[in-house]
Amino acid sequence: MLLCAASAHAQLYKWVGPDGKVTYSDTPPPKTAARVETKSTISGGLDTSNLPYELAMAVKSHPVTLYTTKDCSACDQGRSLLSSRGIPFTEKTVNTPEDAAQFRQAGGDEKLPLLTIGRTKERGFEASAWNNALTVAGYPASSVLPKSYRNPPPMAAAPQKPAAPKQEEQKKAEVEAPATDLPPATGNAPPGFRF
Repeated sequence: MLLCAASAHAQLYKWVGPDGKVTYSDTPPPKTAARVETKSTISGGLDTSNLPYELAMAVKSHPVTLYTTKDCSACDQGRSLLSSRGIPFTEKTVNTPEDAAQFRQAGGDEKLPLLTIGRTKERGFEASAWNNALTVAGYPASSVLPKSYRNPPPMAAAPQKPAAPKQEEQKKAEVEAPATDLPPATGNAPPGFRF
């Protein structure tokens, strides 16, 4: 639970005040602060350390996730709206049955795209509804993203788990291992042990 809470913080500031007192806070320091440091943190898979404070707080409180699929013009329009408005978001693709199951679990039905803004869900693309939901969540009306900011690349809604070694292959390796003839135990010695 502590790890989840740590990943939810948006930005952490450290500064030295005029009186020499060191302060740690998630609110921006006053203009009189000296030696200001900003700690890089991750919120919902997005690095918010270089974002303006209001935008970082919106990302922390209402992370945006876009569910898309291949050859979907509405998905392209939704992605374009988010990018032009300067909304940091994660994109999850729905291309396999496992992705579809994860998509339904996230609250989707058969209609793509699905936009989640915190707990709010917008099914299908409708620009006015998406813009209203983003404004209510505290996102700015126009982009304030740094020019160097890039959203993370799209990922599958149900990421593939690393392949575990198959039990059959392990059993086969055990069968193919050379058999060793252990001498009978002598006295109280364990089998295979010789004096």
